[in-house]
Amino acid sequence: MKFALITAILLSSIGIAQAASADKGKALVEKANCASCHGAGLNAPILPAYPKLAGQYPDYLYYALRAYQVGGNNAQFGRNNAVMSSQVQSFSDADLQDMAAYISKLPGNFVIKK
Repeated sequence: MKFALITAILLSSIGIAQAASADKGKALVEKANCASCHGAGLNAPILPAYPKLAGQYPDYLYYALRAYQVGGNNAQFGRNNAVMSSQVQSFSDADLQDMAAYISKLPGNFVIKK
């Protein structure tokens, strides 16, 4: 019984991850005007303190966005940043996944060491 419940939860989370839409994410990223801080193609931040987002792993992007929604009230998961926290509050979980799917597909210029 317990195994069946765990399996159902895992399968539903896999389905959610696969359901992320980069097209919807693009519209959401444009609506939120993410490029105003993260620069053209989300790969040329206007200040060195802002991260390059393009090409990051979608899971990392999703969890970072979600952590800004949670905020500093959760020391285990939340992130503190007044600008980002206010930017992501209006987005649903699915919106964040769509945004992450889109941003991860943008060409980035990270160097991967082997």
